[in-house]
Amino acid sequence: MSEEKKGFFSRLAAGLTKTRNSIVSGIDNIFSGFSSIDEEFYEEIEEILIMGDIGINTTSKIIEDLKEKVKEQKIKEPSECKQLLIDSIKAQMQVNECAYDFENKKSIVLVIGVNGVGKTTSVGKLAGQLKNDGKKVVLAAADTFRAAAIEQLTEWSNRAGVDIISQQEGSDPAAVIYDAISAAKARKADVLLCDTAGRLHNKKNLMEELKKIDRIIEKEYSDAYRENLVVLDGTTGQNALVQAKQFMEATNITGIILTKLDGTAKGGIAVAIQSELGIPVKYVGVGEQIDDLQKFDADAFVDALFNEK
Repeated sequence: MSEEKKGFFSRLAAGLTKTRNSIVSGIDNIFSGFSSIDEEFYEEIEEILIMGDIGINTTSKIIEDLKEKVKEQKIKEPSECKQLLIDSIKAQMQVNECAYDFENKKSIVLVIGVNGVGKTTSVGKLAGQLKNDGKKVVLAAADTFRAAAIEQLTEWSNRAGVDIISQQEGSDPAAVIYDAISAAKARKADVLLCDTAGRLHNKKNLMEELKKIDRIIEKEYSDAYRENLVVLDGTTGQNALVQAKQFMEATNITGIILTKLDGTAKGGIAVAIQSELGIPVKYVGVGEQIDDLQKFDADAFVDALFNEK
């Protein structure tokens, strides 16, 4: 494991302390406290996973999988179930190999999310990382409704050393995307990263806006690879799942950026999101620095959750 990866893993592990305390200590008590594997044993595990915000549906899948493996492998000792449980959780979360294809193609990435989840910050961090990987990046400041969103993104563009296309506050987001596409073509950009408005309280407007943006991309940039990432705040637990479902109604979501995992007791939501929505968590954020947004690694995440390294 590289130093950078190791550093991120330790920050992730530290960030998941609250979740780990609510899940792992309880599960360890079950494994050591039960002398046999019975229905009560499974019910106790189930309760702890639900408390850790893994969610009812996902927990049911994990428990079913665990029961099956215990039966297949003729396991009698509760303590031998821990690794099986860890493996079962990992199985709910694997990210497909082609999840990051957009990085190596001419692409347009829409970053969507309600205000306050760390959306603009995530766009800035992603821009910095892509630039460091040698990509030519253009930013579109299409969150034109939130005061200071344009200034915030401009600051990130300066920090990352990438171009930004913006208009004044309150202008039409679709018009900003149109201008940004023209600029991306003219400057032969590899990736056009778009910060979009996040107003879920008026869902009809948001949906219309996203549809309008979709139409412009189809018309003006149809040869670009499409990536729609929704940013969710890890501290909001099941509410993040509800938000993701609402955004899925508005547009085709291809991945999740899960932020603020550096101090929440609800880290189990990462498992629930992938399992229930079938959409991979592609990035996780654990802080404010540019390298505090990293590609999601299911094995590292679950190991950090169970303090396995």
